[in-house]
Amino acid sequence: MIAIDNAVELTIKTYLGLPKRITGLTISRKEFAEIAESFPSLLDAIEKYAQDKLAGVNLGEIEWYHRLRNQLYHQGNGLTVERDKVEVYAELANILFKNLFGSELVHSTKGSQQLLGEFMELWVELEAGMISMAHDHSLTGAQGRTATWAAHYLRGDNLLSAEDRKEFQALRQLRNQVIHGKADHRTAITPAVIARLKVLVEQYREE
Repeated sequence: MIAIDNAVELTIKTYLGLPKRITGLTISRKEFAEIAESFPSLLDAIEKYAQDKLAGVNLGEIEWYHRLRNQLYHQGNGLTVERDKVEVYAELANILFKNLFGSELVHSTKGSQQLLGEFMELWVELEAGMISMAHDHSLTGAQGRTATWAAHYLRGDNLLSAEDRKEFQALRQLRNQVIHGKADHRTAITPAVIARLKVLVEQYREE
């Protein structure tokens, strides 16, 4: 858990510190030095400068895992963390890295970890597709950035059926339960769940 958290911090810091000609971001050396001083500052900065690269990544969830890591590091005394939480944080880190740098850091190939990775990747695609569709059909230039906003907008514009919205909400609830450790991904995410998510993704796939 500590190693993954360190990797997340390094990922964000590296991206924000890249030359402007690579990322297009204008961050002065002074500002970057201030940003790099703390994990919360890094999260605030990545939200400010790279909001369009956070599909499938909730920074509140990243911060939750960081706090869990701090408890382990500073108040350990034999305290440990469940394996499924470590695996979920690893997948979040993998998605963040792929969003920022355009390549996969680690590819899961075995058992439940593979299903978790596939579920998380499909969710990123679903979020991106729904948000893109909502923006494309907005006549007012709506700038929402979350899948929840997109689902509400698409439903109001009759682009999301009641059945699809219900399925989206059920899968979103499952995702949140897995992310926050209320459900063990090793039993909660099954091939049947993946199949349901794939059906939804195909309907809102980003062109």
